[in-house]
This record gives sequence, C-alpha cells and structure tokens, in this order.
Amino acid sequence: MQIIIMVVLFGGMFFMMNRSQKKQRDARTQMVDNMQPGARVVTIGRMHGVVESVNKADKTFVLDADGVYFTFDLDGVARVVPAESSVEAATTDEPVEVDAEITDVDTDATSDIASGEDNK
Repeated sequence: MQIIIMVVLFGGMFFMMNRSQKKQRDARTQMVDNMQPGARVVTIGRMHGVVESVNKADKTFVLDADGVYFTFDLDGVARVVPAESSVEAATTDEPVEVDAEITDVDTDATSDIASGEDNK
C-alpha cells in the first residue's frame, strides 16, 4: 500500500513539474514567434535594442543597438519589452519638479581635490 502511495505521489510531482515547464516553453516560443521588426527586445546578455529583421529560416534576428547592428540566434532573446514600458513611452514633455535642496557642501574638500592636496 505504501509503495502505491509513493508511486502516485512521485507521478503527480513529475506531472506537475513537466506541466509548468511546458507552459513556460510554450509562452517563450509564442513570444519569439510573434517578434516583428521594430520590437524592443532584451537579449540573454542583457543588451537592449530594436529588432531590425527576423530570419525564421536561419533562426536569427538582427538587433539595432543605437546604430550598431548585431546578429543573434532567436534563442538569444530573453524578453520582448512591451511598448508601454519602453523609455520613449515613459517620457513626457511636462517639466519635472524637484523638491530636493542641496545643503552643507564641504567646499574645502572640493578645493583640496581640485588642487591635488591630500588631507589625511
């Protein structure tokens, strides 16, 4: 009886682990398959850029990182950044108010640094 319970428990654990991994794998496959030129992505090496082109036959994509073009495997995509979280969408033309006030600046220390003196 105990052996049957152990087999059922291990079988259930195995099933649940594989099911969650399959969901993650399917979500990643769908993310990469839906990637289009113009999408903002982050690679597994944490490089941010915009997709210039996607070659599904060779399973590669070209990433534009500030005018420098890199070719990566599709497996190199860590995530596709949603448009609303990109920097361009977050910036506004409204002025930003800052309430902080700088006080107690040690002008002697800054003048010592500028003159090259060591204050030990």
